[in-house]
Amino acid sequence: MIAVLGPGAVGGFAAAALARAGEDVLVVAREPTTERIAADGIAVTSVVLGEFIARPLATARLFEPVDVLLVTTKATTLEAALARIEAEPGCVVPLLNGIEHMARLRERFGRERVHAGVIRIDSDRPELGRVVQRSPSARIDLAGEAPELGRTLRGAGFDVRTGESEARVLWSKLARLNALAGTTSAADATIGYIRSDPRWRSALEGCVRETIAVANVEGAGLDPSATMEELDHAHPDLGSSMRRDIAAGREPELDAIAGAVIRAGERHGIRCPTVTWLRDRIAARIAAAGTLRTEG
Repeated sequence: MIAVLGPGAVGGFAAAALARAGEDVLVVAREPTTERIAADGIAVTSVVLGEFIARPLATARLFEPVDVLLVTTKATTLEAALARIEAEPGCVVPLLNGIEHMARLRERFGRERVHAGVIRIDSDRPELGRVVQRSPSARIDLAGEAPELGRTLRGAGFDVRTGESEARVLWSKLARLNALAGTTSAADATIGYIRSDPRWRSALEGCVRETIAVANVEGAGLDPSATMEELDHAHPDLGSSMRRDIAAGREPELDAIAGAVIRAGERHGIRCPTVTWLRDRIAARIAAAGTLRTEG
């Protein structure tokens, strides 16, 4: 049995894809979400998998052990979501943004149970029980070797990559995401605009450079030019979930993304002026917008 904690844009797609592939899947979420999924399933519109409705099981609390727990909440709702887990899963694979969640999850479940992973996907949850996936692929990177879980995820339609170190897996995504989310959210624009405007392109490059300087002190071994190549080849209309969250009045993962990079830099004596400028500009946009709501 695979449990998915937090069936939002990422978790909803993962739960639906795994259920579609014939896996036993149990979604763990707030009561309004579980009631909707129990009644209507999860409706998916996907570039990778097409259109379908999946019907995983759903519960508000996990009482029985499961083989795998995929943690797919936002960083902003992780603590509240963990209160719903009252069993000890065989292994825990977080697919959250950032890096600092690893320590919290290992504190909760034990170091040996928690295996680092990241997902690269452009997806959205426009309403409860509905997920739209727009990216040309849905990729999951798992640290180390995970043959059985890798086979299961590939069977569900994911592009799965394994074998890299935990630091490389986590920081590789964070370097790209911090630059993408930071610039598109600060400018309220797509990556196409960011690349075409000299001021914003300079911010994009500076964010990548600073984040990877911190990442490499942490043992990631990343090349800034490879991250910039990814961003330069991204679809020009690509934005970020942070930008969508701000536009919708939801609390964004600003602290878990930019904040985590700045704090790691401070630990190593590395200044991140571009990351800090972007964070502060986004924070000013949020403050100007007024009250934000946190989704559980």
